[in-house]
Amino acid sequence: MRTYLLSLLNVVCEMGPYLLLGFLIAGLLHVFVPQGFYSKYLSKDNRWAVLYAALLGIPLPLCSCGVIPTAIGLRRENASKGAVASFLIATPQTGIDSILATYSLLGLGFAVVRPVAALVTGICGGLLVNRFVPEDDAPGAAAGSCPVETGNRLWRALKYAYFTLMQDIGGRLLVGLLLAALIQVAVPDDFFLHFGKQPLLQMLVILLVAVPMYICSTGSIPVAMALMMKGLSPGAALVMLMAGPAVNLASILVVRKSLGRRFTWIYLLTIVGFSVLFGLLVNAVGLGIPAMHGDHGHVHGEALPGTFKLVCAAVLVLLLAFSLLARLLGGHTHSHDALPAEPDATVYCVDGMNCSHCEAAVAGAVGEIPGVTSARASAAAGRLTVRGTADDEAVRAAVEKAGFKFRGREQR
Repeated sequence: MRTYLLSLLNVVCEMGPYLLLGFLIAGLLHVFVPQGFYSKYLSKDNRWAVLYAALLGIPLPLCSCGVIPTAIGLRRENASKGAVASFLIATPQTGIDSILATYSLLGLGFAVVRPVAALVTGICGGLLVNRFVPEDDAPGAAAGSCPVETGNRLWRALKYAYFTLMQDIGGRLLVGLLLAALIQVAVPDDFFLHFGKQPLLQMLVILLVAVPMYICSTGSIPVAMALMMKGLSPGAALVMLMAGPAVNLASILVVRKSLGRRFTWIYLLTIVGFSVLFGLLVNAVGLGIPAMHGDHGHVHGEALPGTFKLVCAAVLVLLLAFSLLARLLGGHTHSHDALPAEPDATVYCVDGMNCSHCEAAVAGAVGEIPGVTSARASAAAGRLTVRGTADDEAVRAAVEKAGFKFRGREQR
C-alpha cells in the first residue's frame, strides 16, 4: 500500500502544475472567445472550413460526449458537413489541458504528436465527408447552445476552469490516476513483452477495449504512461490516446442518428485507421518516454517530488475533491427533489448526459419549445426539469433531436 500511495503521489505531482495551467487556459478560451466565432469560419463547404474546424477544435477541452452537442449545434448554425466531421474527430482527441499533461508524463514527443495527429485525422475525415456524404445525408439537428453568461469575465473563466471543467472530467481523471498507480505496482514489468514482436496485435487489442469505452483525453495519459512502462509499445499507447477519447459506443449511436449512416462510417473508420497509422509511425521512429519521465514505476521512499510540485498536487486534489463532492451532492439533491415544487414543473429522465455541455444542449433545445418558460438539466441525476405548458411529445422530440435518449416522466 505504501508503494502504491507513493506511486500515486508521484504521478499526481508530475501532472499537477500542467493540469492547473491547462485548466486555466481552457477557462480563458471558454469565456473570452465569442460564441459565434466558431460557426463564422465553418459555414463554407470547402477545405478551408475543414481546416479551421480542426484547428479551432484542438485546444478545446471537450470530451467525446461533450463535443457531440457542440458539433450538432454548429451544424444547426450552417456549418458544413465536412467541418462538423473535422470538429468531431479532432476536438476530443486532445485539448490544451491534455497537451500540457501529456508533456508532463510522456515528454515533448508525445505532446507534439497528439495535436498533429488530431489535426491530420480531423482534416482527412472532413475532406472524406465532403467528398462522399451528400448534403441531404447529413441532416442538421437542433441543439441548444450554452446560455449567455454575465458577470466578471475573469471570475467566470476561473469558475469554468476549476469547477465546471473539473466536474466534467474530474471523475475520469481520478480513475485514470488511480488506475495508473495500480498498474505500476501490480502489473509485472514484462507483461506486455509477450506481444513485443507483434505491435499491430497490441494496437488491435487496445482498439477493441478503447473504442467502445468512454475515455477522457486527460485521464488516459497516466494510464498510457503506466502501460508503456510495462512493455506496451509507444504506438499502441498512442492508439489509446487517439481512438479512446475520440469515440465511444454512445457517441457512435448519437452521430448515426443525428448525422447519418454514411457520415458515421467515415467518422469511425477515419479515427480507427489513422490512429493505427500514426501508431505504426511512432513505433517506426522509436518514440518513447524520455529518461526523465521513465522512473515513475520504481518509487522509493526518498524519491519525493519537490515543494512546488507537492503544492500544485495538493491544490489539484482539493479542487478535484470540491468539484466532485459538489457534483455528487447536486445529483443527490436532484434525486430527492424530483417532485416539482410548482404545478407547471415536470421532471423527465434523460440518458446520455455526461457533462455541462450535454446539460446545456438538452436545456437549450427544450427551452426553445413554445410554452416552455425554463428548462434545467442535470447530468449527474439524469433528469430534466421543465416549467411551462409544453407537452411530453414536444419535449421528447427536442431531447432526441439534440442526440439524447428520452425516457419519459420520472416515476414516483
